[in-house]
Amino acid sequence: MHPQSDRAQRRAHAERILREWGRRSGVSIVVLRVPGIYAADRLPLERLRRGTPALVQADDAYTNHIHADDLARIVFAALARGRTGRTYNASDGSWRKMGDYFDLVAESFDLPKPPRISREQAQATLPEGLFSFMRESRRLSNRRLRKELRVQLRYPTVAHGIADAAARAGDVRASARLPRKSRPQPESYTQC
Repeated sequence: MHPQSDRAQRRAHAERILREWGRRSGVSIVVLRVPGIYAADRLPLERLRRGTPALVQADDAYTNHIHADDLARIVFAALARGRTGRTYNASDGSWRKMGDYFDLVAESFDLPKPPRISREQAQATLPEGLFSFMRESRRLSNRRLRKELRVQLRYPTVAHGIADAAARAGDVRASARLPRKSRPQPESYTQC
């Protein structure tokens, strides 16, 4: 891990402190690295309505996501099966460019796609907090999570979660774009 931003450095520092405390205290520590959490009530709909820009494709950063319901499953699985000292990427394992994520949400909810601007324009016009997320780019693997924690994700990609949210909001077009066997199924919770 090579944290670049202040936020990433604070997270890495917190992980070190927690691990040291666990060793000193004899407490089993399992770290979950959680990327962008989304759910039907956590989508960037207002951002899209405001027309907040995204980066042009060439400057855009990769993002990773996890649905809030799947994150809850992961937390329970980590408590039950997580190995001491292990770190798990609590991600659905898919990644996409940030602008593509916003485009997918916009298309699914019949909203305008965000305008695209260069990295230089974004740095000059967007709030630092927002721009800092655009500077971080990573593609996480959830292989260890799937193998060791044996989590079955309800939403294996962010496209599945957004399609489900749009369908629940009354937009059946989004769900219809997924292959039949990949469409989200009605609520059914199973053991992690």
